Amino acid sequence: MAAESERVDRSSYSMDKSITLPPNEIFRNLENAKRFAIDIGGSLTKLAYYSTVQHKVAKVRSFDHTAKDTENDPLYEISMQEEILARLHFIKFENAYIETCLDFIKDHLVNTDTKVIKATGGGAHKFKDLIEKKLKLRVDKEDEMTCLIKGCNFVLRNIPHEAFVYVKHADSEFRFQNTHPDIFPYLLINIGSGVSIIKVESEDTFERVGGSSIGGGTFWGLGALLTKTKRFDELLQLASKGQHTSVDMLVKDIYGGSYGSLGLTGDLIASSFGKSATADKEFSKEDMAKSLLHMISNDIGQLACLYARLHNLTRVYFGGFFIRGHPVTMHTITYSINFFTKGEVQALFLRHEGYLGTIGAFLKGAEEDNPNQYSWGENYAGSSGLMSTSPDLNPMQRARSGTFDMLEMDRLERQLVNLPLLQDPSSYIPDTVDLSEDALAREYWLYCFEEALDGVVKRAVASQPDLPEAAERAEKFRHKYLHKLQTLRHQPFAYGSLTVRSLLDTREHCLNEFNFPDPYSKIKQRENDMALKYFQKAVKSLEELSWEQRQFALVRGLLAGNVFDWGAKACALFFVDNSGIDIILGVFPFVRNHTVVLASNSSPALNDVTNNELQILTERIAAMDPVIQSAVKEDRLTLVQSGSSSPCLDLSRLDKVLAGVVRERHTDLVIIEGMGRAIHTNYYALLSCESLKMAVIKNSWLADRLGGKLFSVVFKYEVPPDKKPTALDHVPVMPS
Repeated sequence: MAAESERVDRSSYSMDKSITLPPNEIFRNLENAKRFAIDIGGSLTKLAYYSTVQHKVAKVRSFDHTAKDTENDPLYEISMQEEILARLHFIKFENAYIETCLDFIKDHLVNTDTKVIKATGGGAHKFKDLIEKKLKLRVDKEDEMTCLIKGCNFVLRNIPHEAFVYVKHADSEFRFQNTHPDIFPYLLINIGSGVSIIKVESEDTFERVGGSSIGGGTFWGLGALLTKTKRFDELLQLASKGQHTSVDMLVKDIYGGSYGSLGLTGDLIASSFGKSATADKEFSKEDMAKSLLHMISNDIGQLACLYARLHNLTRVYFGGFFIRGHPVTMHTITYSINFFTKGEVQALFLRHEGYLGTIGAFLKGAEEDNPNQYSWGENYAGSSGLMSTSPDLNPMQRARSGTFDMLEMDRLERQLVNLPLLQDPSSYIPDTVDLSEDALAREYWLYCFEEALDGVVKRAVASQPDLPEAAERAEKFRHKYLHKLQTLRHQPFAYGSLTVRSLLDTREHCLNEFNFPDPYSKIKQRENDMALKYFQKAVKSLEELSWEQRQFALVRGLLAGNVFDWGAKACALFFVDNSGIDIILGVFPFVRNHTVVLASNSSPALNDVTNNELQILTERIAAMDPVIQSAVKEDRLTLVQSGSSSPCLDLSRLDKVLAGVVRERHTDLVIIEGMGRAIHTNYYALLSCESLKMAVIKNSWLADRLGGKLFSVVFKYEVPPDKKPTALDHVPVMPS
């Protein structure tokens, strides 16, 4: 949060000026808000509301090809249709602005029939009359602890890379953790005025197992007495500049060095404020604030360790207003936890810990809609992300974020689950390179995405030739995505681990924000039409080859040879990639005589084939090829949505229907195709069955990083340690 000096700078960017921005800048889609919740703390207000967002989607519909000769007609038509999307909005701002914000909401609240606003937090009672007067809504107060736990469960379940470890002075301060498929049990240390320690065992089962009266309020109160500083954030700023060793008595101050027999190093604090009793001098505000912060953080850390050991828990999350993303606080707690547990337990912090109460309050008010039956995803286009902990880094943005911070979550059409064939879901990491921790790779890929932006804008406009305002919307997309890239250059941890996948997903979110759901639609249509004309000729040519020649021909067509004993396979799961030649002349010839589930994207991304498009392609190919026709009729060729709308692939967030099909068919081979799915993600993924990952490296930097050359072929066949390959005579060596 902002220090006093930052607050002065921000005065020129007044609340009144901020609040008169277009509603979609802060309180987005407020005119369609349906339900509200609010969490009012000692200094921050967090507002939540649910809205329905109308946006365009690209739909494909097959033409009737039976009535006449349609050889030169397009395979399908593309139309833009309106769909309704459910979205959750969360906004955080300082309490000083609450009245102006409520006025703004009242003025822009148009279509809601909501009569109640759910409220939690200590300030809910204080501002109850003001809220009811301004919004004409009845305030219904919810239990603070219940809301906190519900909110914590929600973010852990729905936001990948929600939890992180803080590492001071590292290239990336934040080391994001994979969320375990089963988030329970865990310990939540909520540090407000005091400390509450909650053991959470399930969605609705939790208990406060302990606590302390020495917490954030103690730091604030004693700090005010010692330094005459009344603002909490200013007190933390003082602490960040102080030297606690000037005030604290260390082990070496008593023994002249370390106390070896007890395992105590010389730099360990022996007595907090110990030197103040004997030293005949004045201590600086900064040093006293730092000593006080260490004293309280160490006490909380030791308490957390004792309760973690008592209840045999290793997942310990810290939250509350005492944390609030301050680096000095996170560092001191991390140090304390590492010291007292000898590294066995890590201090985990949450990207959105400030929203837990309001998320929980919202969920309590929305129980009739059962929001937990859906999967939700963070909308990068509308979320401000985690801000830098460095006060000198991008100061204008820090000042802006000190006023408003936003999080948006979109309800996904499908419930997402793990692929059942992952060896160890808890250790699965989709992405091959973490750009947050690799500065050279980060700069290269950010430059690549910036350079590609002109081409994306042109394709977006070309995909909607009949809409004159498309060019204006495309320029707005350019501005927004470029701003996101600039933010990620300064704050690579803003949305969790920065990866090629997250850069692609952010671009897709921004395109959708400005109603460009499928910029590659015309290109895919043209390439599919062209490839279909060659399908029968390609199949005939393959059938005329000997078995061995056919395998190498398939390798060249698909990047994979039929080197497996397919007859021994129960079923193969194939994650397909591009439209056009890839799917029609590569995949279909490859799967003609085998039992296969083809998993394709649920929504458009680049030129990847979608499930809707694949349905039409399969229907047309089946009309040409009796082998494919028979496979479809006998259910040996099945088309299933992956649940993804990305050029990459996260095997921990797949359509629940797909997971069910995988179990029912006893799938024992997984094929992953393409750079996005097999290289940028899943290159190191370990599965419990045989797998094949294949791609052509079409990027010279990436080829060099992997030890190859441009257009080298990756053909990676893997067998789990506990299984032997059923048949693998040889793997064809592909020339680079």
